[in-house]
Amino acid sequence: MMKKKGKIVIIGAGEFAQIAYEYFTHDSPYEVVAFSAEKKFIDKNELLGLPVVSFEELERSYSPKDYGVYVAVTYTQLNRVRTRLYKAAKAKGYLPVSYVSSKAFVWHNVDIGENSFVFENNVLQHMVKIGNNVVLWSGNHVGHRTVIRDNVYVSSHCVISGYCDIGESCFLGVNSTYNDRVKVAKDCIIGSGALVIRDTEPGKVYVGSPAKALDKSSYQSFDVKGEES
Repeated sequence: MMKKKGKIVIIGAGEFAQIAYEYFTHDSPYEVVAFSAEKKFIDKNELLGLPVVSFEELERSYSPKDYGVYVAVTYTQLNRVRTRLYKAAKAKGYLPVSYVSSKAFVWHNVDIGENSFVFENNVLQHMVKIGNNVVLWSGNHVGHRTVIRDNVYVSSHCVISGYCDIGESCFLGVNSTYNDRVKVAKDCIIGSGALVIRDTEPGKVYVGSPAKALDKSSYQSFDVKGEES
């Protein structure tokens, strides 16, 4: 087991939080010491043998000076919930850490931001840039010089070709494919198996091969309130 160099609290208490605990515990230099969630979502005081503490009072028990955090929330409300908690943790003074699997291929000049999670068998090629608060589930290919911007969620086995630009808060479905130099605008949902061959428009849902936009917006699909629909 890897020698531990720092202690973190996982913000979240669902399935992804438990998965994050496994990966951080067995394949990272971080020791998970607790879980945290907003008071209204806490239904038990312990998870995996560790305390579950309210996010509102987190700093009382775990000072930002001594502990890092990872926000383990998936794509709820088009990534809005994860993004809100990530920003709230930073406002409290916490340093959000990232996880990169030892079984991922990450070229030496790849740049990965805060609070990002890179699962096994991802391929991140020359000069790829991964923003803050990004999830790359297992088995994706991210081609050279592609940029994945903040708050994106990438499902498994996506093929993102070179020089692509994936906009903020997008959701990329399983097995979706992106031609070279495609720009996916912010807040897009790309359906499973879609083939994206041209640039997209913000807030749209794209399905099919080649991918075409549906009438229903991504905000309607993910129940995001207060957004253009």
